[in-house]
Amino acid sequence: MTERIMRENDMLEKEEIFSKVLRAGRRTYFFDVRATKADDYYITITESKKFTEEDGSFHFKKHKIYLYKEDFSAFGEILDEMTSYVLNHKGEEVISERHQRDFKKEYGSEKLEVQRTSFTDIDFDDI
Repeated sequence: MTERIMRENDMLEKEEIFSKVLRAGRRTYFFDVRATKADDYYITITESKKFTEEDGSFHFKKHKIYLYKEDFSAFGEILDEMTSYVLNHKGEEVISERHQRDFKKEYGSEKLEVQRTSFTDIDFDDI
């Protein structure tokens, strides 16, 4: 049984190919390239959101999207269109100010540190 668990752990280790993280206040987005058993690649996008209880304890809720390469083009086009629409109608300043308020409320700090990566030019803050 231990040998089977070790093989499964090896498979999981090989599955993750490339990763990037975007931290935005109490939300964290994980972008991962993974491999199928047939060694084909796909992307997972995971949103992890921190919730603080009244007693000070906290928990995370996670949501995951699986994106396969045959859908990349259509997904990218629609995402570009949607993000452009939001930015053209509401501007980046409104989004940034809201994140500052959320961060201050959650962490009691004025400073919002968002780690931007070169993975994509798309802003996933409100997905």
